[in-house]
Amino acid sequence: MAETVIEGVVESGRQLGRELGFPTANLTVPADLQLADGVYRSRVELDGRWYDAMSNLGCNPSVGGSERRLETHIFDFTGQLYGCRLRVELLEKIRDERTFSSLEELREQIATDRAAILQRVAGKR
Repeated sequence: MAETVIEGVVESGRQLGRELGFPTANLTVPADLQLADGVYRSRVELDGRWYDAMSNLGCNPSVGGSERRLETHIFDFTGQLYGCRLRVELLEKIRDERTFSSLEELREQIATDRAAILQRVAGKR
């Protein structure tokens, strides 16, 4: 996969990622973005520093979402990001976006995705 970069200012979301234990930075996606929805291994540039991350590109069908957006959980980061400009590089697709039957099933899948991405990150070092 060729690297895709999405830049933008972090917007407020529904806080569901935080509730699930995986807070996300939400970015609007360009309408002409020709990339399949799904979960990606990513990295984020914030104030000149790079962080490993995982991103979901899509509409969040499990929670009734309709607007396509990029939600990125930044590893080893704590702090306020609303209004900050981020550069997110989508490096590798992990899986397709799908609908889950419960928030607990979604939480478990996010934890599995995180572990898989961290394993891949460790293998790249």
